[in-house]
Amino acid sequence: MPEGHTLHRLAEHFDKTFGGGAVRVSSPQGRFTDGAALVDGRVLTESEAHGKHLFLGFDSGAWLRVHLGLYGAWTFGDADGERHLGAPRAEGASRVDLTRDPDGFAVPPAPVGAVRARMVNASGWADLRGPSACEVVTEEEKQAVQDKLGPDPLRTDAEPERAWERVKRSRTTVAALLMRQDIVAGIGNIYRAESLFRAGIDPMTPGRELTREQWEELWEDLCGLLRDGVRDGCIITTRPEDRPDPGALPVPRPDTLYVCYRTGDPCRVCSSPVAATALAGRTLYWCPGCQPAR
Repeated sequence: MPEGHTLHRLAEHFDKTFGGGAVRVSSPQGRFTDGAALVDGRVLTESEAHGKHLFLGFDSGAWLRVHLGLYGAWTFGDADGERHLGAPRAEGASRVDLTRDPDGFAVPPAPVGAVRARMVNASGWADLRGPSACEVVTEEEKQAVQDKLGPDPLRTDAEPERAWERVKRSRTTVAALLMRQDIVAGIGNIYRAESLFRAGIDPMTPGRELTREQWEELWEDLCGLLRDGVRDGCIITTRPEDRPDPGALPVPRPDTLYVCYRTGDPCRVCSSPVAATALAGRTLYWCPGCQPAR
């Protein structure tokens, strides 16, 4: 499932590429036909993300809410080439030769696969496949969704104190709490494990046993990691000094993460074997050496 930085990249891309003009919205698959009709031909006025939800606002006051879930993905086709989700265009990617109809809208190719929603303007198109949620909502309904979410470290209106008030009273492990979107929105399996490693916190620590200083440092680090994810288009949590080549971009993926997907491998810092266990429906990774049990 995409984590919060991806949704904010998507919001930025929609604002830049589709914002400020009328868009055509359809449902090639047919499952979103009624919703598409509500915003077809309207002007996209704003795009925002909150946690793992993407909200696209139109001049009618309606909002398109999308939650990608485990299998959802956006594909963009425009003059810069095709991209998936919000990833940057790969070097050497072929450019798309756009043709436009008499009204100036791009003419996209025939949809491939089950395209739930398609958005088209003069610059290109965006195809949505496999989301867990795709619906048109009112301003009040949008706010109701957001009221159930915790603070998003990437939003300027985030209130980390709201999350801390719940964390400090909870017997639940901090690793499980970080995965709850009603406590901190946008954090997924990778960010929870990597941020706890960087903070040196035992993931099995009950929330109520965290100090305020630990929480504030954890929150600030999450803010920085997510901002880096928006900038880079990928999750990079290793510090330069913990990579084989400190001056090089950490590619391929094994250089980008401390503990995730590295079960049994030596820790990059202390060489202890990375541990893994199931927690909150996902595999939790940590280093027993750098994150000793309390």
